[in-house]
Formats: sequence, structure tokens, C-alpha cells
Amino acid sequence: MGTELNRRSFVRGAAAIAAAAGMAPLLSACGGGTHQKTGANTAAGLKSALPAYVPSTTVAPDIAPVAGGPDAATDPGYLAYPASPVVSVSGVPGKGGSYTTVTPLWGTVPPVGNSFYQAMNKALGVSLTMKPADGNNYNTIVPTMTAAKKLPDWIQLPSWWDSNFNLGELAGTQLADLTPYLSGDNIKKYPNLAAIPTGAWQSGVWGDKLYGIPSFSTRFAIAGTTFYRRDVLESRGITGDQVKSADDLMNLGKELTDAKRGVWAFDDLFTYIYTSFGAPLTWKVDNGKLVHAFETQEYLEAVDWHNRLATAGYLHPDAVTKSTTPAHFFSGKLLVSGGGTGAWTLADYQSGIAADPNYRRGAFNVFAADGKSAPVVYMGASASMFSYLNAALKPDQIEELLAVANYLAAPYGTAEYTMVNFGVEGVHHHRENGVPTFTDEGKKDVQAQTYPFLASPSAVTSNPGGDIVTKDLTAWQAANVKTLTKPPFWGMNISMPQSVATASAAQALNDTVIDCIHGKKKVSDVQDAIATWKSSGGGDRLKQWMTDNVLDKYGTGQ
Repeated sequence: MGTELNRRSFVRGAAAIAAAAGMAPLLSACGGGTHQKTGANTAAGLKSALPAYVPSTTVAPDIAPVAGGPDAATDPGYLAYPASPVVSVSGVPGKGGSYTTVTPLWGTVPPVGNSFYQAMNKALGVSLTMKPADGNNYNTIVPTMTAAKKLPDWIQLPSWWDSNFNLGELAGTQLADLTPYLSGDNIKKYPNLAAIPTGAWQSGVWGDKLYGIPSFSTRFAIAGTTFYRRDVLESRGITGDQVKSADDLMNLGKELTDAKRGVWAFDDLFTYIYTSFGAPLTWKVDNGKLVHAFETQEYLEAVDWHNRLATAGYLHPDAVTKSTTPAHFFSGKLLVSGGGTGAWTLADYQSGIAADPNYRRGAFNVFAADGKSAPVVYMGASASMFSYLNAALKPDQIEELLAVANYLAAPYGTAEYTMVNFGVEGVHHHRENGVPTFTDEGKKDVQAQTYPFLASPSAVTSNPGGDIVTKDLTAWQAANVKTLTKPPFWGMNISMPQSVATASAAQALNDTVIDCIHGKKKVSDVQDAIATWKSSGGGDRLKQWMTDNVLDKYGTGQ
């Protein structure tokens, strides 16, 4: 199970980084092209482009999902891998076509033409030439292809690089319009794709047309949360539900920090806690006018709180140099740490108990800093990785590849899912205690998978052999799903000029904030940096552009 789960952890972590950077809407910076206008999707156009949602009932979960608000729900939980995987796709989806694919790869490239690739081509009924590219340089590799107009037939474009890729410009020029094939009830031809949540498809719509096929979608998408060493705190009579305010958390810092023993309460928490003070994720609308998070008193209060946390000595020294690692948490030298929920996995549990047999990860429930207001956590996009088909493909080729995508999106535990993630039983994997486990050949050929980056089912929580992890995570999601709230412009793909996108990144200002929350600068320095950002860093220009080109024309999307 390690391969699939570890990659999902990476993807969720990457999504958290995007959300943490204030990327609530998916941004694309337009260059000199004129095919895709700047702006966003219209409400009517988006509704017309989106596929119908038909949840899958193929493999019933052990822990059913719990619904929150619109587009929000917990991930279903599975305590065991199905002993006899059921078939979700009848027959072979392909018709013998040959296609090239490019996906990012953070790992070792499998041998060309390996036995897994051969088995997959046979199962899919097509010849896919898989060309994984270095994920660390992917944001520079892809623009070279697009500039030469030499995209492969099928390519994965992670949304956190939309600006690098000029995706708003590629849509409709080099990328195929999938609206005629997947909008509304058209998607029911592909039941596994129809089981992907609507919110995930929304982030693949550009200019009122659907282009992207989601991978690794979830209806519980947040930047992250505040974790704690549950075993350590409970041994001292402290339970997570006792932390209900920022003051409670600060007091916990005083109680837990023991610098003489090399134990500190906190890692950097700011990204995962500043909105609890009432600051917006990026934007809010006040009396019809846009207000950026940087302009709010609540944001400054969060900065001040974290600055006091650092100057009080509760912050681990390595947090200041951004050099903390999971080992700090496993060893108990660091007891409270912010991070993406993808950290809460079987691999984490196994590493933790190797360091301390009592290890158990927990997460505080979402709270309001004042301990009185209604707690809110803002939702990120339901998917942050999308694959796209080449606009040069013919309609019958597009339909063939969508049938292949339907196979790749087969639900967790099905025969197709098992094949995509673990290969052929007896060749690439065998069962150990009922769990698909790689053989040596599987480790070589399947370990660095690429197929789920083309299409994959909605996320589940499953940690066979570590039921405590699945039960803890699903219980935490269930306790907090009602707090998930869409921020303004949620899921709106906003194409903006490069200069405006640069202002949105606010690099110099963010650097000052980091120094302040680590105790190296004062809140007044942040206030000065905000003033500079607004006047000469493009902040005021960004707000005016968002007002004129998005808010006034398309609303907030809520």
C-alpha cells in the first residue's frame, strides 16, 4: 500500500502549499497570447460545463463519509483491502490506439517497456508510451514544450504551476475541450469519472469550458491543521479538546516547553492558524468591496500572536531556520506541529512507533482564536492535479482516452484499481495478511507509478495494518467537516496578467512576515511591508484588477 499512499501524501502536501500561499482560486498568468481572455468562469457557463456527479457504490467503505457544507465531506474509510476485488469496467476500454504521455515524477524512472507497462497496455487496450519527467524541474520542462507547440497526447499539469504554464492561454489552443464529452449527463458514459466530485472538476474549467481531468480529488481539502503528540499530551492529562482558543494554545506552549531537556512545544504554526483569528484566507468582501488578508487587523493579530510565541521561547530553534523534520516530532523534541493532513498515514505511524512505541498523532479541532466565535477552516480546491488531452486529437481518439481515464479512475479496492496501483498479482505483487505487497519486480517497475497522475479516483482513508490511523483521521474529519467553508473565489480559475500575478505572490512581504513570526522582526516591520506592498509592490493594483475583472463581472462564486 505504501506507494499509492505515499504519493497521495505528497499530493496533499503540495496542495497545502498552494493553499498556504493564498492560492484559493487557481491562478494563471497570461502572457502575450490572445486566445484566452483574462478573467474567470461565468456562473452559467460553469454550471453548463460541469459533469453530473454519480457516487460509486462499487466497494462499500467500513467508515461512511460524513457530509459537511456544499462540496465538503469526509473521505470514506477502509479498514481492510477487499479480498476479492470487483470489476468496475466491462471489457477492454481502448481500441488499439497509440499515444504519448508526460507526467511529473518525484522518484526513480521505471525501465522503458517494463513488464508493468506492458501489462497495463494490454489491460487498457492501447499503447501508452509513458514518459515521466523530473518533477523537480517540471515547471521549466513543460513551458519548453508549449512554446514549441509539441505537447504529448496526454499530459499532467499540476495546478500550483498554472501561472508558469500560462494555463488560461493553453486552454482551447493546445489543450482539448472536453465539454462535449463530459458535461452534464454526458459523463455517465464513464461511470468512474462520474464518481469524481463536482468540485474537483470545477478547477479544470477555463473560460466556461472543461479541459482538465482531476487526479487525487477530495471533498476534505484544507491547507492543513495543527498536529500534536497525542500520546505525550495524554500522558500528562491533556486532551486535544481542551485547546479551544489561541490563549489555550499559548498556555500549552509554556507547559510543554523544556529547553534544558531539548523539548519545545511548537514548530511554525502560522500558515495553519492565522485564519482562526478571523483573517480571510486571501480575500473577503466587506460592504461590497474587496479586502485582502494583509489589510485586516485580524491578520496582524495572528502575526503578533505568533511573534509572542517565538519570543517567549516556545518555538523550536530549528523552526526559525526552517530545518525541522518529522524526526523532531517522532522523538518528542517537538510536540505541536502544523502541516498538511497527508502526514497522517500508516508510514507516519510506523516511523513514529519505531522511535517511540507509544507514538500517536493527533490534531486539535478547529477553533476560533477568541474561543467564542464560530470556528472556520477554509477549503482549498478539491483537486490540485489535472491531466489534459492534446487539442490536435480527433474526436474518436479523445473518446478512446476518456475510456482509458475511466479505467484509471476505478474506485479503491476494485480489480482495475489493484492493477493500476499494484500491477499483476503473482508478478508485481502478492498478498501479505490480505494486503497487496510488492514483489522485487513490482518495486522496480510499479513503485514509481505514473498512471494515477493521468486519472485517479477520489481519495479514501486506508491504512491496512494501522487501523488506529484510519479511525483517528476519519474521526477527526467527522468532528470538523462542518467547519469547512468556501472562501471567496473558491474553485474559480482566474487568468490574470503576469504583473498582477507577481503582486499576488507578494514575495517580499511574505519574507518579512516569516521573519516576524520567528521573532526576528517586529509587527511594525510587517505593517511597513504591507504599506510598501500596497503602494509600490502592486497590492493596490491587484485589488483593483480583481475588483474590475472578477468581482464586478463574475461575483465571488459563492
